[in-house]
Amino acid sequence: MTSYSMIKVGNDYVVQANDKCILKVGSRRRAAQLISEATDLLNALAAVESPEIAPEAPSLQRETPELP
Repeated sequence: MTSYSMIKVGNDYVVQANDKCILKVGSRRRAAQLISEATDLLNALAAVESPEIAPEAPSLQRETPELP
C-alpha cells in the first residue's frame, strides 16, 4: 500500500508517495485533491485485480471449427 503525504516547499506543495517526491503543485487544496484521487484509483485497482474475484480458468471453452 502506498502512503501519500504533502510537504510545503517555499510557496509550493510537494506530493510524496512512500517518501518519494512525485509532484509539485502551487495549491494545498490541489495537492490534497490529487492524493485523494490517487488513493481512490489504487483502491479501485486493487479490487479489480483481487485473486478472489478473478476466475482461475476461462468460463467458456473454445469450440472446434467446422471444416466445409
